[in-house]
Amino acid sequence: MIASNVEVRPEVITEDDLLRLPAPVRRYLTYTGIIGKPWVDTVRLKYSGKFRLGADKPWMPMSVSQYYTTTPPGFLWKATFKIAGLPLMVADDTYKDGHGHMHGKILGLFTVADGQGEEIDQGTMVRYLQEMMWFPSAYLGENITWSAVDDHAADVTLTDSGKSVTGRMYFDDTGRLMTFIAERYGDFKGKFAVQIWAAPVTEFALMAGLNLPVAGLGVWQLSGGDLTYVDVHLSEIEYNQPIEAF
Repeated sequence: MIASNVEVRPEVITEDDLLRLPAPVRRYLTYTGIIGKPWVDTVRLKYSGKFRLGADKPWMPMSVSQYYTTTPPGFLWKATFKIAGLPLMVADDTYKDGHGHMHGKILGLFTVADGQGEEIDQGTMVRYLQEMMWFPSAYLGENITWSAVDDHAADVTLTDSGKSVTGRMYFDDTGRLMTFIAERYGDFKGKFAVQIWAAPVTEFALMAGLNLPVAGLGVWQLSGGDLTYVDVHLSEIEYNQPIEAF
C-alpha cells in the first residue's frame, strides 16, 4: 500500500474549521451560513451595475458574467458596457497562476485596453481576495492567513504563485462584512500608482443558501477626494458547477 500525504478535507465545513480564526472572522463566517455547507471549488455568478473611467467620465451601464476557481485561485470576468444606450464595449479580465490580464474592445473590433504586468497582477489579485466574499468558504483555504486587528476588523492575506496581497475587512456586531480596504495598484491618467481602494457593501441577501453581500461599490480613496467608479448588484450565483476554461 502506498501512503498518501494529501490531506482529505471533510465533505462539509464544520465549526472546528473556524476555531483558529480571529473572533470577528468566526462571527462573519458563521453569519454567512457556511457551516454545514460543502466546500466551494467553482463559482458562476452574474451581476449588473454601472462603471465609469473617472470622476469626469459618464457612467456606463454594464452586465457581467464571472467564473471562479478556488484551488488554485483564478477567475474569468466577462462584461458588456453600454455607450449611448448601445452595447458597444466588451471586456475580459482574467486572473490565473498569479497573473492578471485586462482586455477590452469597442464594437468587438478595436482594442481599447490590453493590460498586463506586475501592477495588473497585484491589482487583480487584490480584487480576487475581496471578491471571495461571494464564496466565503475560500477564506478558510491553506493559502489564506488572518491577523486580528480588533473585535470588528481583521487583516487577510492571500498567497498564490509566490506572491501575496493583504486587505483589511471590517464587520458589524452581527458578523456582516461592511467593507474591504487595501493598498492596490490603479491606472490614473495613464500611470500606475498604489492608492487606497475600498469596497463597501450596501446590501445583503440570502443566495444559494448563504448570507452574502449582493450590492456594493468600488471606491478609490484619493488625496483629492473619494472616487466611486463602480456600483454592482449581484443577481445570480451557483457553486460547484462546471465553468468555462480560462
